[in-house]
Amino acid sequence: MIMTNRLVHLELHTTDLARACAFYERVCGWRPEQVHAGGGSYTAMEIGGHVGGGVVECGTEKSVWLPYVAVDDLVEATRRAEALGASVLLPPREGPAGWRSVVTEESGAELAFWQAKRVKRK
Repeated sequence: MIMTNRLVHLELHTTDLARACAFYERVCGWRPEQVHAGGGSYTAMEIGGHVGGGVVECGTEKSVWLPYVAVDDLVEATRRAEALGASVLLPPREGPAGWRSVVTEESGAELAFWQAKRVKRK
């Protein structure tokens, strides 16, 4: 089964949140905005079009971009990637707006799967 899911989010992992945000705002016009959800906060960036963005400060050795791909079934997408040789870095986990998992393939490239929560309509 081939996935034809679309890229929905790009997240920068960096050791210096303030410097990264300042750089991308000056270079690309992407303004950082603190979003509060589920007892924590997240630095979001509007990067244009249908793709969202964000920046996370963490202990990464080198700043890296993590692409998020929307999937209909997060657990199945994660299992499929693992069956194809990927390692699971973050098993499926629920957050305020949906579920995510992160896998890495043999070359070390990382990919996040995203399944948004469905809003129940009355």
